[in-house]
Amino acid sequence: MKKIIYLLIVMIPVILSAQSKFGTIKAGLFSPAATESGFILGYEGGWIIDDNFFVGWSADWFNKNYVDRKLVDEFNDFYGPINSQLNELRAKTNLHSLPLMGTVTGNWVVAPRTRAFVTAGAGLNILLIFYRNYANPDNNEFQGAFDFAWRLGGGIMYELGSRSDAFFELSYHHSQPSWEYEVRDDTGRRRILERRFDMSGLLMRVGFRFYF
Repeated sequence: MKKIIYLLIVMIPVILSAQSKFGTIKAGLFSPAATESGFILGYEGGWIIDDNFFVGWSADWFNKNYVDRKLVDEFNDFYGPINSQLNELRAKTNLHSLPLMGTVTGNWVVAPRTRAFVTAGAGLNILLIFYRNYANPDNNEFQGAFDFAWRLGGGIMYELGSRSDAFFELSYHHSQPSWEYEVRDDTGRRRILERRFDMSGLLMRVGFRFYF
C-alpha cells in the first residue's frame, strides 16, 4: 500500500506537467458577513485534464477598513454605553483576507462559443488583521488568524479566441477565522474576548482565462 501511495505522489506531478495549463485573472465584489462589501482580486492557475475538466489552485486578496459593530457591542457591555464613542475607535479594524485554495472546475457547451461551468475549492483563509490597542486606541496592533475554507460556484464562459475566454462567476465562500484575547477596564476587571471574523458570503466576479 505504501508503495502505491508513493508511486501516486511521484506520478501526479509528472502527469500534470504533461497537461496544458491555464491562468486566470478575476476581479469583482465580495460580501462577507464580517464586513461591508468590497473589491476582491484573484488569480487561478492549473492544468487542463480534458476539454471539460480542470484542476488547479487559487489565491485571492480582499481588504477592508471598517468598524467591527459586534465588537463595539461587546465593549459597550463591558464598559457601558457611556464610552460608546471610544469603543467605536477601539473597534476600528483594517483586515486583509487571503484565501489559498485547491480548485476543480467542470464545464460543458451550452451554445456556440459559450460554456457553463461549476467550480469548487477548499483550503485555508488567512487573515492579516490590524486593530486598535484596547488601552491606547491611537496605537495599532497586529494579529494573524486562519481557518479552513470552502467555496462553491458557477458561471458562464465565452470563447474570445483559441487561447482565451471571458467569464462571469457567482460563488459562495465559507470560513470563520478567529482568535481570543484579554482586556482590562480601569478597575482591573478582566475579560476574555473572541474576535471571530465570519468571512462567509457571496463572490460576484468577471475575469479572463488564458491557455498555454
